[in-house]
Amino acid sequence: MKNKKKAVLHIVVIIAVIALCSFTALVGFTKQHKGSAKNIKLGLDLAGGVSITYDVVGDKPTDQELKDTVKMMQKRAEVHSTESSVVTDEKGRIVIDIPGVDDADKVLADLGKEGSLDFVAADDMDLSSGSPVYTKTICTGKDIESAEAGTTKDESTKNKEYVVSLKFKSKGTKKFAEATEAAAPTHAIIYIVYDGKIVSSPSVTNAITNGEAQISGGFKTYEEADELASYIRIGALPVELKAAQSQVVGAQLGLDAIQSSLLAGAIGFALVVLFMVVFYRLPGLASSIALIFYLVVMLVALNGLDITLTLPGVAGIILNIGMAVDANVIIFTRIKEELAKGKSVQSSIKLGFDKALSAIVDGNVTTLIAAAVLYVKGSGTVKGFATTLAIGIILSMFTALVITKVLLNAMYALGLDKVKYFGVEKQRKTIKFVENKAKFFILSGLMIVACVATLLINKGTGRFSGNILNYGLDFLGGTTYDITFPEDTKIDSELKSNIEKLFSDTAKSNDVVISEVAGTNGLSVKTVELNDEQRATLNDTLQKTYKVEEKNIQNQNISASVSDEMKSDAILAVTIAAICMLIYIWFRFKDIVFAGSAVLALLHDVIFVLMIYGLTSISVGNTFIACMLTIVGYSINATIVIFDRIRENLGARKSEEALAEVVNESITQTLTRSINTSLTTAIMVVVLAILGVDSVRDFAIPLLAGFVCGAYSSVCITGTLWFTLKKFMMKRKAK
Repeated sequence: MKNKKKAVLHIVVIIAVIALCSFTALVGFTKQHKGSAKNIKLGLDLAGGVSITYDVVGDKPTDQELKDTVKMMQKRAEVHSTESSVVTDEKGRIVIDIPGVDDADKVLADLGKEGSLDFVAADDMDLSSGSPVYTKTICTGKDIESAEAGTTKDESTKNKEYVVSLKFKSKGTKKFAEATEAAAPTHAIIYIVYDGKIVSSPSVTNAITNGEAQISGGFKTYEEADELASYIRIGALPVELKAAQSQVVGAQLGLDAIQSSLLAGAIGFALVVLFMVVFYRLPGLASSIALIFYLVVMLVALNGLDITLTLPGVAGIILNIGMAVDANVIIFTRIKEELAKGKSVQSSIKLGFDKALSAIVDGNVTTLIAAAVLYVKGSGTVKGFATTLAIGIILSMFTALVITKVLLNAMYALGLDKVKYFGVEKQRKTIKFVENKAKFFILSGLMIVACVATLLINKGTGRFSGNILNYGLDFLGGTTYDITFPEDTKIDSELKSNIEKLFSDTAKSNDVVISEVAGTNGLSVKTVELNDEQRATLNDTLQKTYKVEEKNIQNQNISASVSDEMKSDAILAVTIAAICMLIYIWFRFKDIVFAGSAVLALLHDVIFVLMIYGLTSISVGNTFIACMLTIVGYSINATIVIFDRIRENLGARKSEEALAEVVNESITQTLTRSINTSLTTAIMVVVLAILGVDSVRDFAIPLLAGFVCGAYSSVCITGTLWFTLKKFMMKRKAK
C-alpha cells in the first residue's frame, strides 16, 4: 500500500526548503541580510571595488625583491577577494585592484600592516588558543639576509632532498646562535611564525653559530621548499611602500552585463524546463523542481561563503543550470530502459537510480578532483572558479540523487504510477561506430593540424602582434588612463560609449575597459599598451573635445594581471588535475586504457577550442582560463558516462569482435543522454551568446564550440579510441 501521507510530507518539506531559501536569497537570515542574493560579493567588473597604487620608497628594488613584494601583497589582497589583482607599472609602482569592497581606508590599513616573521623557541609557544602565542622572539624577518630553496643529498640514504638555506645578518647570527645552542641538546623545535600562523617547525640538531642554517626533511617537492623560502624573504618587506593613490572604482561593465546575463539565465532556464518536461514527462517535472532547489541554494551559498562573483562566474552559474541536468538525464534514460524491458514503474525507478549511480559519482568526483587541485595550486581567477565549480558539483549531485529521487517516489505514491507518465526507451539499431573509427580519427587529425597551422600563421603574419593568440590586457598588460572631466560634464552611458570608441580607434583594439571613479567626476580606462604618438593623440582629443585640463589626464603602463607565475600556476594545476583524474579513472575502472583514452580525448577538445580562439579575434584573458577549465570538466564527465556503460556491458567478453560489439552497443545506448545533455547545455550557452554583452559573448562562443566538440569526442572518439588501444595491447600481449 502506498504511503500517501509520507509522500505529501516529502513534497511539502522540499517546497518549504525552496521557499525558505528563496526568502533568504531575497531578504537574508540576519539583520545584516546574510545569505541574501543582493549581498553577494561582486567582482570589479560587475560592482567595482578599490584600486590602490603604492610607491616604492628609497633605492630601486631588485627584480626578486619586487617579485616577492607583489607575491606577499597578492596573498594579503586575496583575504578580501580571491579575484584580487596585483600588478606593477612601468615605474615600478605596485597597483592593487580589490573587487567587492568600498572602504579604501580599511583596505589600506590591512594591506599596510608589516608582515611579521618571528623565530620562536618551543618553550615560549602556547598553542592552546588555536594560534601561536609567545612572550619573546629569537629573531625576526629583519634579521634574515637571504633565504633560498635548493636541493642536497642525504648523507645516510644518498637520496635527493629539498632544503631551504638561510643566511642571517650579523645581529641575527648572534641571537640565533644563542637559541640553537640552548635547543640542540634536546633537539627542541624553533617555530617559524608568519602573520600569526606557523609555516614551519624544524627541530634543532646542532648549534648554528656561523649565521648559515638549513631547513630540511619536511619538503616533498621543490615548490614547497621555495614557498617557505619566499615566506621568510617577505617576512619583513624588502622594500618600503607608501600609498600614493587610492580610489573606489565603479563597475567596469555596468548593470547591463548583469541584467542581460540574468535575462539569459531566465530564458535559458525556462527552455531547459520545457525540454525536460516534454521529453521526460513526469521525471522531467521532478528534475525541474530539483533545479529550482539547486538554484536558490546556490544563491544562498554564494553569499553565505563570501564568494566573490565575477562576470565569468555569473555565466558559469547559469551554465551550471544546463550541466546540472546531466545527472537527471542519465537517471531518466535508465528508467526508460528498464520500462522497455517490461519492469514495473516502481522497480524501474529504483533500478534507474541504482544503475546511474556509478556514472554520476565517477563523473562528478573526477571534476571535484580537478576543482580541489585548482583551488590548492591556482590563484586569483583560477581559485575563484574552482570554488564555484566545487559548490555547483556538490549541489547538483545532491539535487539529482536525493531531491529528484524523493520527488519521483512521492509522485508515484500519490498515484502517478502509469508507464505513460515516464515514457519507454525505444529500441535503437546499433550504430557501427567502431567500423567508422578511421573516419573519426582522420577528422580529428585534420582538426589538430588545422589548429597548429592556425597558430603558426597567426605568429608568422603578425596578426596578433607576433602572438599565436589575441592575448588581452590580463595576459599582456597595457596602458591605464585616469581622466577627470570638468564639473559640467555628465558621466553617463553616452560619454562612456564615446570614450570607449575614442580609445578603440586610437589603440586599434576593442580591448577597452572603462570604470567610474567614486568621489570624482572621472573615468578610469584600461586598454592595450599605447605608444607615445597614440598617447599624444588621445591627450589632444580629450583636451579639445572634452575640455579636460592636461593636469587631469594621467596615464601609465601596467603589467599583466595574469602574471607569469599565475599562468604557470594554472598550467601546473591543470596538469596535476589531469594526472589525478587519470589515476582515479584507472583505479575505478581497473584499466589504464580507460584513463589514457579519457585524457587524450580531453586534450583533443582543448586543442579544438584553441583553434577557435586562433581563428577568431576573441581576446584571451581571465575568461580564457575559466573557459578551458569548464570544457575540461564537461569533457571528462561526458566520457565517463560512456566508459561506465562499456564497463557494464563488457563482462567476460574479451575477443576483438566482442569488444567492437560492446563499444557500439554502449555508445548507442548512451546516445540519447549524450544528445540531450549537449542540447540542454547548449541552450544555456546559445542564449548567453545572443543576449549577453560582448565580454559574455566572448566567453560563450568558445564554450559552445567546446561543448559541441566534447559531444563529438565523447560519442565518436573516446569509445573507438579505447577499442583501438585495447586491441593493440591484446595483440602485443599475444606476441
